[in-house]
Amino acid sequence: MARNQEVILRRKVDNLGDVGDVVTVKSGYARNYLLPQGLAYPATDQSRRLLEQERTTALLAEEKDRSNAKELAGRLEGSSITFSMLAADEGKLYGSVGPRDIASKLGEEGYGVHAKHVMLVEPIKALGVYSVPIRLYPEVEASVKVWVIKEEDE
Repeated sequence: MARNQEVILRRKVDNLGDVGDVVTVKSGYARNYLLPQGLAYPATDQSRRLLEQERTTALLAEEKDRSNAKELAGRLEGSSITFSMLAADEGKLYGSVGPRDIASKLGEEGYGVHAKHVMLVEPIKALGVYSVPIRLYPEVEASVKVWVIKEEDE
């Protein structure tokens, strides 16, 4: 006879529930998967207190991350970077400038930006000035001017 066990979810589990939900599952599922993977706690008063403490810590960390992102966005806004590239006479580049290139150049300038933050739809393949959005947090975004100029032949 299969016995059921109540657990409190620590993470969102597909087809089961969200963080903090108390759900009843087969004891084998809880014992062999949810508990060892750190996805749930047994439903006890101590577990409820522990989950509330984790939630508070997570909210504080999230607020700190958002605050850091806003500060970085303020510094990034209006800044510009320049790439000197080989190009054909009509302005088409021999290569392209992608998110990784932009993130690397911003890193050299002292901004901690990862390539996944650069919201470039497709790589830049022509000379010109481009306004590239940098999304540092879901609701925190800055715009950076990217200048792509022709490399001078020597």
